[in-house]
Amino acid sequence: MLNSIIFLPLFSFIMSIVIGSTCGSFYIAILTIVNISIVFYFTWFIFFKSIIIGLTVYYTISSWITVSLFSVNFGFVFDSLSVSILILVVTISLLVHVYSYGYMREDPHFGRFMSYLSFFTFFIVILVTSDNLVLMFIGWEGVGLCSYLLINFWFTRIQANKAGIKAILVNRVGDFFLAIGIFLLFFEVGSVDYIIVFSQLPLVMSKVSIFSVDVDFTDIVSLFIFLGAIGKSAQIGLHTWLPDAIEGPTPVSALIHSATIVTAGVFLVIRCSQIFECSSTTLWFISLVGGITALFAAVIGVFQNDIKKVIAYSTCSQLGYIIFSCGTSCYSISFFHLVNHGFFKALLFLTAGGIIHSIGDEQDIRRYGGLLKIFPFCYSIFVVGSLSLGGFPFFSGFFSKDAILEGALVAFSSQSHFVYFCGISAAFFTCFYSCRLIYIVFFSTPRAHKRVVEASHEIPIDLFVSIFTLSIFSLFSGFLIRELFIGAATPFFDTSIFTHPINNTLLDVEFISTRWKITPLVFSFSGIFLGFFFYSYLTNVLYRIKLTSSGRAIYTFFNKKWFYDKFFSEIFNQSFFKACYTWSYTNVEKGVLEFFGPFGFSQWIHRVSSNVSYFHTGFIYNYSGTVFVTTFISFLLFYFYTCGITFVLFWVFIGLVVLS
Repeated sequence: MLNSIIFLPLFSFIMSIVIGSTCGSFYIAILTIVNISIVFYFTWFIFFKSIIIGLTVYYTISSWITVSLFSVNFGFVFDSLSVSILILVVTISLLVHVYSYGYMREDPHFGRFMSYLSFFTFFIVILVTSDNLVLMFIGWEGVGLCSYLLINFWFTRIQANKAGIKAILVNRVGDFFLAIGIFLLFFEVGSVDYIIVFSQLPLVMSKVSIFSVDVDFTDIVSLFIFLGAIGKSAQIGLHTWLPDAIEGPTPVSALIHSATIVTAGVFLVIRCSQIFECSSTTLWFISLVGGITALFAAVIGVFQNDIKKVIAYSTCSQLGYIIFSCGTSCYSISFFHLVNHGFFKALLFLTAGGIIHSIGDEQDIRRYGGLLKIFPFCYSIFVVGSLSLGGFPFFSGFFSKDAILEGALVAFSSQSHFVYFCGISAAFFTCFYSCRLIYIVFFSTPRAHKRVVEASHEIPIDLFVSIFTLSIFSLFSGFLIRELFIGAATPFFDTSIFTHPINNTLLDVEFISTRWKITPLVFSFSGIFLGFFFYSYLTNVLYRIKLTSSGRAIYTFFNKKWFYDKFFSEIFNQSFFKACYTWSYTNVEKGVLEFFGPFGFSQWIHRVSSNVSYFHTGFIYNYSGTVFVTTFISFLLFYFYTCGITFVLFWVFIGLVVLS
């Protein structure tokens, strides 16, 4: 059963590649969906086993690398953490596979698309179930590769090419830091197995000298691991690839933004909680980065006009929540919100994809309007996802988002109060842009072309199944698993997540005063009210403000994402490329290396051949003289050699070279 969970997605990928060119889309869909359904059944079975009897399984398939003291096995672990995240990954992967049949079956490369989805699922399963850092890194790199293949699936589109290259290059930065962290752990601990590393690292007391400043080894290694997680989880600094990932097909956006690559970085932080709990400095940095990301992305989302880009920036913002919850040592709450977020974010993307698919592939919300009568089902589902995203009471996001903010409040430190302020501010902007999106798409004056509106229709039944299932999860998942994941006395994550007793504040959350508990709700309701009020009654006022010089500057600044891409593209990247061209290419590669390398060697050969060509006069007496002189010198050199007169032989040889 465990082998089936791991290898059935790989089998599905291989078979889709083999039969993709010979079988129709229906048979390819049946093959992939049946395989993922079997994985889905086995995963839920093990999940219930882990709930009932606390099942934890470590097993090794075979040995992989053995060099001296370095040993890596194909080993896997199924504990409460890995099984719980498998529930999220496999469930959403199955629903995306089902949705993709209705959304992509007319595409001529449907078989390749389904094979990529299965390959994506395989690598994320490897990542979350591996029992050592090296095998985890294989899954980590595989997830990055598959994200590139899926984002760039429509490879004839220039923007898809750019987005795919951007995704894989930005993620390489984080991968570089993660690799350094793994190397440091092995050099210090002597192993890459989770059990050995987690048990030995708290005993490490060594220091690392950086510019004559002694730094704890745990601070350095935990910082490198987190810098690796920043790339995959799209935190500020390495976040630019995630909004551009919407260039792929909508099922890809749903899978990337909910259950695969963005969860990889968060999972790494939670899995390595025993490493991060040894470094208060890194925890402070994690909470700071997460809080800034949450507010930064939420503000940008208010000013975006692409329906998928608004949802994409909400992903960045929610990942900021999840990360700063890890920084306050509330790992179980962070994981709880990760699961809830995966369900309602997949719901939002798939619903948006249904609307885009039915209205002529238009994504600009300024060309929508009045779609409530055409898409009543999509409207109701979109409201469910948006309310869960905004943390509306009794939806799934409410239980986890409020728990994150309360956990930050009771940490009682300056950075925790700062990220609490960032969190409640981000909650306000999240509700604001969610209401703005709903109003412009469904309630505002229709602005689409008449023929486009007349051709629009409600989503078909093959898209309905996945969306309706996700809406059920978005409504009830928070309520159903709250006590299991973050209950004050729950032992569910005791064997997989470690929190230092000093940092354990789950019990303190239960004793927060009511006014602090309702503060996030006040900000959320304010965002909902102001969003509908501004766009229902003050649309003309907002338009006139935007036409002023200051209003245009503010709107442009946030619409262009704080000019972050412009800064890196035109200032950093262009300066870097110019320096590479000037110094590396012009002076080194085309200069020194060519002078002493291929170009210089070819020029020497040309000069030598030109000098030798002077002897080709066409006269027999010149050729015979040359033969005579050559024969005489050869006999002379042989005579000197047999007599042992090496000194004379050496100078004769030098003279011949100079003469030539």
